[in-house]
Amino acid sequence: MSDRIYNFNAGPGTLPLEVLQKAQSELLNYKNSGMSVMEISHRSKDYEEINDRAMALFKELMGLDDSYKVMFMGGGASSQFAIIPMNFLSSDKTAVYIDTGEWSGRAIKEAKKFGTVDLAGFSGDKNYNAIPAIDSLNIPDSAEYLHLTSNNTIFGTQWQSFPKTNLPLFCDMSSDILSRQLDFSMFDLFYAGSQKNLGPAGVTVIIARDSLLKNCNSNLPVIFDYNTHASKNSLYNTPPVFSIYMVKLVLEWINERGGLKTIEKENAAKKDCIYGLMDDHADFYRGTAQKDSRSWMNITMRLPSEDLESKFIAEAKAAGFGGLKGHRSVDGVRVSLYNAMPLAGAEKLAEFMLEFKKVN
Repeated sequence: MSDRIYNFNAGPGTLPLEVLQKAQSELLNYKNSGMSVMEISHRSKDYEEINDRAMALFKELMGLDDSYKVMFMGGGASSQFAIIPMNFLSSDKTAVYIDTGEWSGRAIKEAKKFGTVDLAGFSGDKNYNAIPAIDSLNIPDSAEYLHLTSNNTIFGTQWQSFPKTNLPLFCDMSSDILSRQLDFSMFDLFYAGSQKNLGPAGVTVIIARDSLLKNCNSNLPVIFDYNTHASKNSLYNTPPVFSIYMVKLVLEWINERGGLKTIEKENAAKKDCIYGLMDDHADFYRGTAQKDSRSWMNITMRLPSEDLESKFIAEAKAAGFGGLKGHRSVDGVRVSLYNAMPLAGAEKLAEFMLEFKKVN
C-alpha cells in the first residue's frame, strides 16, 4: 500500500500487511456473528476456536509437545518479572539471573523482593554492549531457576547460543520470539509480550513445562498463580480477546510462509544487509554491540555526531522510514527488523544509508 511507511519501531513493532488486511475484513462481522471479534463472548465457540488455535500453533511452530502449557495473560512481560518469583521464590530460596541490560535488570529488581538473587553473569561493566561468554558464567548447581533475556532491544545484543544448566531455564523472549529456529525444549519457562514479533500490545504469552507448574507457590492470589491460567485454558478471567485473535493471525502467517526455517532465512538476510553496510562504512555508521553479540532484531549504531543522527532520523522519516531513533536512554539510531519487516525494507534503508553518507 503506497501510504504505508517502513516501520522500524522497536515496539509496538510492524505487523504483516496481510494480517492487518485479514483483521480489517473481519473487523465488523466475525464469522457472520453480526459482531466484531472485540465484542464476542470469551465463552463463545468462536472465541474458543481462536484461543485453542493460537495455543496449538505456538507448540507446532516450536516443536513442543503436550508436556508444555501455553498461557495468555495481561500486563506485558514486565508483569512476569514479578509473577515468576511470586510463583517460584520465597525468602528462603535463591534464583540465578544474568544481567545483560535494562529489562533483565528490572526482572532482577522484582525478584529481589521475593527471595535471594545471585548473578551468574553481568555485562553492565561494558555498557551492555555484549553478551557474557558462556564459559564465564558462574551458574551454581542448585537454585530454583536460571533467568535470562534472549534479546536486548536497547543495547542491540542477543544470545547466539544458550548456557547448558541443570537448573530450570527461564527466558524473556519478548523481542525475538519466533524469529529463528531453536530447540525450545531447552527452556522450562519462557515468555513474551506480544507487541514486537507476535501482534499488537495487550497480551503476554507464557509457555511452561507442565511438570514445572507443580512447584508453584500454593499461597498466592488466584490471578497470579500460573496453575490458575494453565488449568482454565487462560479463561479464568476475560482475556484480551482482540490481541489474542491478532496473535493467532500472525502465527498463521508464519506457518503459511514455511515456519521458522523460512522466517530465520529472511531475518538473516535482513540483518546481513544492514550490518554489511555498517561494516563497509564503519567510519560513519559505528555499531554499538560487539560483533559476536549482535542482535538480529535490533541494530544499534551511532553516527559521527548527534547533529548528524538527528538529521539522519528526520530525513529518513521524510523518505518513508519510521521509528529509527534510538532508545531515549542511549540515543543514536536503532533499526528494528522484526519478522514482519520485509527484506525490501532493509534493502531500501541500506540504500538510503549509503546515499546519506555520500551527501554528508
